[in-house]
Amino acid sequence: MIIKRNFEKLIRNLLGHFPIVTILGARQSGKTTLAKQVAPDWQYIDIEKPSDYERLMHDPEFFFNQYPDHVIIDEAQRAPKLFEALRGIIDRKRHQKGRFIITGSSSPELQNQISETLAGRIAIVELSTLKTNEYCQKPISKFYKLFENRLSKKSLEIISNQKKLPLKKVQHIWLYGGYPEPLLSNDQNFYNLWMKGYFDAYINRDIAKLFPQLNSLAYQRFVSMLCYLSGTILNRSEVARSLSVSEKSVRDYLQIISGTFLWRELPSFEKSKIKTIIKMPRGHIRDSGLLHYLLNIDSLEKLYRHPIIGRSFEGFVIEEILKGLSAIKTTNWKAYYYRTRHGVEIDLILEGRFGIIPIEIKHGSYVKISQLSNLENFIIDHNLPFGLLVNQTEKPCWLTANIFQIPISYL
Repeated sequence: MIIKRNFEKLIRNLLGHFPIVTILGARQSGKTTLAKQVAPDWQYIDIEKPSDYERLMHDPEFFFNQYPDHVIIDEAQRAPKLFEALRGIIDRKRHQKGRFIITGSSSPELQNQISETLAGRIAIVELSTLKTNEYCQKPISKFYKLFENRLSKKSLEIISNQKKLPLKKVQHIWLYGGYPEPLLSNDQNFYNLWMKGYFDAYINRDIAKLFPQLNSLAYQRFVSMLCYLSGTILNRSEVARSLSVSEKSVRDYLQIISGTFLWRELPSFEKSKIKTIIKMPRGHIRDSGLLHYLLNIDSLEKLYRHPIIGRSFEGFVIEEILKGLSAIKTTNWKAYYYRTRHGVEIDLILEGRFGIIPIEIKHGSYVKISQLSNLENFIIDHNLPFGLLVNQTEKPCWLTANIFQIPISYL
């Protein structure tokens, strides 16, 4: 089954402006398939295939003389010397655009290598696992048009004028995550086998090759522990004590899991007028299906009984929103969370040329107005046009003069 991705239009546009477009993301998120859909007739080289690696890296100069453009290079993190060769090739015809697509995963240093060696010659996009509208094969929500201009209450009218996705399908992808192959199989046994194989390969192949000195057993225990801590502010010293490793090791582990696209770390929003802000970052497992698999949650019934449910839904909604923003890329934006030492918390704050928008996330379908006082006060204190509540209700509507409720099925 061919799945149309939200990123196709963006990547085609970037190829018209840059010689190289790089697609980064977790393994099996669909990078190769997307590259081939964008450029089906291009030469394809898989660095993980020994014959292709030898063909390209034995003499890059000779290879690129034969294929000076229209080449897809897959899993480029296996060949860091490739970027030096590409820089020379690009600079000979600097004006020529749309020459190469590079994909990469499982390498925290890859983006730095690309940025330093190919600065000004390359556009980088980050592909996450499937977004709900991609799974349903529907257009991306009009919600993201909000971020094309300065925020105003009037701009929210566009949300009410669109069709929502079926809530059951939204809940399905929340439960099972967005890795295309197991999700689209609709086979529980295959799903479980695939997830086991994926996680085993991540620990025993990808991480072992990239970090041969790493204590893989301790790192695996660290990933398992993060599942229980997903959606929280990590106390690194406590995690280190629990794993019987140093705090430096925990910092290294966090850098690895973030760099391999399994964990998202949200920085604290420190531009607040409130002086008691907690400045430590908060993080979550990026794919809800992987989170649930590692916690042995295989049904909505189990999920609704599990203490992780609220934080799981928060992480899922945050990823849905950030996937949409990444795919349209209409403006630069940054994502934060907000928490004070007195327990006042906002789940997601987006900042960009459009302004600042605070977003509260609740997994239920009904929220008492009194539970939104933190969001209301934040909007007033920072003189913002409005804030958002995302939950599983049926219809979008104004809950107060400043808070607009959006069902997850509209995102």
